[in-house]
Amino acid sequence: MDTTELLQRYYAAFNAGNWGDMLSFLTDDVQHDINEGQTQRGKAAFRTFLAKMDAHYREQATDLVVMSTPDGRRGAAEFVIHGEYLQTDEGLPEANGQKYVLPVGAFFEVQNGKIARVTNYYNLADWTRQVGG
Repeated sequence: MDTTELLQRYYAAFNAGNWGDMLSFLTDDVQHDINEGQTQRGKAAFRTFLAKMDAHYREQATDLVVMSTPDGRRGAAEFVIHGEYLQTDEGLPEANGQKYVLPVGAFFEVQNGKIARVTNYYNLADWTRQVGG
């Protein structure tokens, strides 16, 4: 599958809450650059991140636009996250089911048909304002 299809399938799995499929699209040593946070490495760390997100947030990506370089080694996605803040995440405002809508940009490196790097960017100050922090 080409990079555009890979990324579209990755986000389809995200929207379906199918973490197993999402993980299947990643290399074993995937690099995950968390928005305004740390860089994590490996599928185990990504799996832990997904479990944390699942406990605190319910999200859907809409208006997805995916792009890739001609050689397929890099890709990008732009989309809108529609979310609900379910449970307070440490260091963030208190959760009580607040809804939010955020534009997001994501950047990818692809190796041998799998995602080797995921870097996400969104406006954390905007999210904080929307949830009342």
